[in-house]
Amino acid sequence: MGIIAWIVLGLIAGWIASKIMTGSGSGLLMNLVLGVVGAFVGGFLFSVLGGAGVTGFNLWSLLVAVLGAVVVLWIAGMVRSRRTV
Repeated sequence: MGIIAWIVLGLIAGWIASKIMTGSGSGLLMNLVLGVVGAFVGGFLFSVLGGAGVTGFNLWSLLVAVLGAVVVLWIAGMVRSRRTV
């Protein structure tokens, strides 16, 4: 997958994941980073479970990236809440 496809997929996945977890977007750069990191995390999790990870610029890859980004946001929220206790 080309770099432009990664950026577009990352932006879309990060925006969807931040809408799911926080109810609002996190900003252009943060959504991009969140989506790309989510794609890696989701791809890793799906491969561990025996499924296909990010396979290109398609709906399945977007779903994997969004689920990975939701996991990243959930872990970040858990870490943040432990720091305030």
